[in-house]
Amino acid sequence: MKNLKKQFLFLLVILIFFQATAQENVTKLNDGIEIKIKKPQRNDAAVLRIQVVSNSILHITASPTSTFDSTKSLMLIDLKPNIAKFEVKSTNDNVTISTATLNATVSTETGEIIFKDETGNTLLQETKGGGKTITGTTLDGKQSYIVKQSFTGETDEALYGLGQHQNGIFNYKGTKVLLSQYNTEVAIPFLVSSKNYGILWDNNSLTKSVDTRDFEKISTLRLYSDKGDKGWLTATYTNKKGPSKVLSLPESFIDYSFIPSLKHLPEGIVLENTTVKWEGAFETDFSGEHQFNLWSSGYTNVYIDDKLVAAKWRQGWNATNELIRINLEKGTKHKLKIEWDPLGNESFICFNWSKPLTETQKNEFAFESEAGQKIDYFFVSGKNIDEVISGYRTLTGKATMMPKWSMGFWQSRERYKTQDEILNTVAEFRKRKIGLDNIVLDWRYWREGQWGSHEFDPERFPDPKGMIKTLHEKYNTKLMISVWAKFYEDTQNYKDLEAKGYILKRNVVENRKDWLGFNNAIYDPFHPEARKEFWKLINKNIYTTGIDAWWMDASEPDVHSNMPPEVRKEMIGNTYLGAPEINYNAFSLMNAKGIYEGQRSVDPNKRIFMLTRSGFAGLQRYAAATWSGDIGSRWEDLKNQIPAGLNFTMSGLPYWTSDIGGFSVETRYENATGETLEEWRELNARWYQYGVFCPLFRAHGQFPYREIYNIAPEDHPAYKSILFYNKLRYRMMPYIYSLIGQTYHNDYTMMRGLPMDFNSDKKVLNIADQFMFGPALLINPVTEYKKRSRELYLPNTNGWYNLYTSEFLKGGQTITAEATYEQIPLYVKEGSILACGPNIEYTSQKSSEPFTIYVYTGKDVSFSLYEDENTNYNYEKGKFSTIEFKYNEASKTLTIANRTGSFDGMQKNRAFNIVFIGKNKNATFNLISNANEGQKVKYNGNKLEVKF
Repeated sequence: MKNLKKQFLFLLVILIFFQATAQENVTKLNDGIEIKIKKPQRNDAAVLRIQVVSNSILHITASPTSTFDSTKSLMLIDLKPNIAKFEVKSTNDNVTISTATLNATVSTETGEIIFKDETGNTLLQETKGGGKTITGTTLDGKQSYIVKQSFTGETDEALYGLGQHQNGIFNYKGTKVLLSQYNTEVAIPFLVSSKNYGILWDNNSLTKSVDTRDFEKISTLRLYSDKGDKGWLTATYTNKKGPSKVLSLPESFIDYSFIPSLKHLPEGIVLENTTVKWEGAFETDFSGEHQFNLWSSGYTNVYIDDKLVAAKWRQGWNATNELIRINLEKGTKHKLKIEWDPLGNESFICFNWSKPLTETQKNEFAFESEAGQKIDYFFVSGKNIDEVISGYRTLTGKATMMPKWSMGFWQSRERYKTQDEILNTVAEFRKRKIGLDNIVLDWRYWREGQWGSHEFDPERFPDPKGMIKTLHEKYNTKLMISVWAKFYEDTQNYKDLEAKGYILKRNVVENRKDWLGFNNAIYDPFHPEARKEFWKLINKNIYTTGIDAWWMDASEPDVHSNMPPEVRKEMIGNTYLGAPEINYNAFSLMNAKGIYEGQRSVDPNKRIFMLTRSGFAGLQRYAAATWSGDIGSRWEDLKNQIPAGLNFTMSGLPYWTSDIGGFSVETRYENATGETLEEWRELNARWYQYGVFCPLFRAHGQFPYREIYNIAPEDHPAYKSILFYNKLRYRMMPYIYSLIGQTYHNDYTMMRGLPMDFNSDKKVLNIADQFMFGPALLINPVTEYKKRSRELYLPNTNGWYNLYTSEFLKGGQTITAEATYEQIPLYVKEGSILACGPNIEYTSQKSSEPFTIYVYTGKDVSFSLYEDENTNYNYEKGKFSTIEFKYNEASKTLTIANRTGSFDGMQKNRAFNIVFIGKNKNATFNLISNANEGQKVKYNGNKLEVKF
């Protein structure tokens, strides 16, 4: 017995010793813990912190030194002090910090963190050993670091978000995602998992994410020429003007990515007169999925083993990526042929590859940034992806209420050249009774050589104020205008800004000219006084004319097109906040901040709207939406916009759109006739059918003109289809505006990847061409020419009603749905409420007709009809109302609850038409509103019930 007591006491002493040793390295903070890592590896963190932001959000930082850099984050708002309770427990070499819903266990030996939910289920863990790499470097003569954090996830999870990318990928697991702002590429360092967590990586520099390995040049493969010679491919350069003039060379790499690399082309080659073919074979020493990355402009075809694996077109001046994923066996020779037809003398191509991931690597992902003082990220958990996105907005700011008119149709083109063109276009819309809320004035409304003057050319725009007044008062139409952060050297605005030190002027010093032939530079939005000065300039010359919205173009910034990132950073030069590498991705955020704060300072109650070509974490708090840039007008571009937009909105930024019809057009469409003209019309019709269900409904692009009446005549199916979906958008305006209210008040997202609503159905995790528009509508775009049906999946948690016919289908099945020229397949989720209004031509149009409330029965459902004053910020003061509609399937009863809230101009007494739709097809959706459809009820703000 005495021996047992001695042994027990000895073990107790050992346990206390180890706990005390562990706790020596742990310091409890007011909001978390700080841990000195006992055994840091080379290029590892010395100390890390875990701080509690809320029950579901933890802030992790890791420093290479004993102190933490305190530089203020650009993407975060000022966070409220933590009020969530947390506990800290130490056991041997681990310490655990726990909230009510989340805990993180840290190894005091290595700093490795494992994140678990309140039930002990592992959500994510840093890779074994901690996964932290902090490598010293120097920027602008100061100490900086390349920072990397690696994680290990689950085999069956999918990864989304990370902004907007043009490679057609929805689930980014196992792929390389470069977070670098570029025309058509938007970097948002927020990753969302199908396991209901997110990682917000608080770093503004160029960042590699997910699979952070670089692509390798194809010279690292075993190459063979077309004759079988080992070590190269056969490159054949053919002169278009004289096909007999052929140059054949051995080449072992294909890398003409940007302007500087074009100097490596063979001597005497003039791209605009040349086609190139690389031909031969390759072997690999690896088996598994190989990834080939094609970066190209012009026309490009890639064949592997005689199979066409990529067929691309892109305007010469704006190359883009395509990822080719193909399973290959090691030691097997594979035929390779690449055909390239450049467009102009500045066209680009690069073809690289990546080894297959190992089984361990398949479940890993990482963030690696080129400039930082510490590893800095937030772990955000939730019960679903909506809660994760809500956590992102807790950190980076609410998405503001957009003005109601912005939910209507926008007509744009590159470009309206005169005041009369603007007014005549809007007059034609009103004459044809086509819905329109916004007309857009693109660039070059200024005098030649006066970019950045912010002054209208008086010859083409003699009376801007009068033009806008006519748009407002006669046509009930808003005007958005294009403004760049760019100034020509000869403008007075440039001289004034340069004198105050607000211009990033290396572009001018190096005498770099833009495509119009003028020296130019951008201002420094990282300087608070420069932002104020920029606002003063556009307020004085533009805002005072009465414009309604800002189009902040080229906000990456595009200092000089088609330059590699390292050159772009040189041309930007040091900003107010330091070396260009540090905040490389955050230009658009700070530019938007200046506009938002500026307008609210002079016109505090008019809702701001901005459209930006680039975006960053936090942009949503500045009333900004983003569009997908200068994409091509091809079927594959239409297809690629679907996952591009879904990943953007799943990054936490809810407002997004693309150019309906695409921006840049193949020359075959410019004066098209016959079959080519018919393809152009069908492409536009299909794009409208998709675009109507994007958060913003907007047509834009280069010639041919994009107005509905310039696309096709009234009796053409393209015209009929475009008009149908235009009317549908306006008919659904109560539903759409209610979703906008949910977006602000409840952190909702209206354009929704299927995992947001059907996460338990594993079949949806990789579906890149279907999505939900709000809680009710399943959208299934058609992205192939002459396709009159499409395969689609109906998620298994619900049944589904065909919107057009009310036919009911069970969920959990793949079907082939009819897709006529004029309609895409649309399905309504069983247990949905669709609030529709009268047929109107602009969002502020008054009508005495009642709203129609379509109730798709079969399951319980509720929907809140949101209303406010539409164009001001009084909603921030509580001036808004909601009416909850709640359907109970068991009692077959729709309850319209007491109205909550009020606002100036609220309609106190109104009527609703209630249309119940059941599995027996007793009723259908009507595009044209009917005052007598369904059961008409009068509502005065008090609760009432309606029976099915």
